[in-house]
Amino acid sequence: MKKNLITVRDVDEKILRNFRVRAIQRKMKMGEALTDAMKQWVKEAEQEADPKILLKVKPFDWGRDARNTSKEIDKILYGSQ
Repeated sequence: MKKNLITVRDVDEKILRNFRVRAIQRKMKMGEALTDAMKQWVKEAEQEADPKILLKVKPFDWGRDARNTSKEIDKILYGSQ
């Protein structure tokens, strides 16, 4: 892996201190911790932008007592109509 020296401006000092403490607790270098954090952030951003994620949701049976759940939720949200 290529190593780069970077400078970042406008980083909240309190957040940076807490981040550094967590990195030290996990026995990680700051660069490793930042790389992991950036990977996670990018991964989450990609998932948010991918509408195909909804296709992964599978239906499931709520059981007999849940037959009117949709109507009950509508009644709570929108009031009786």
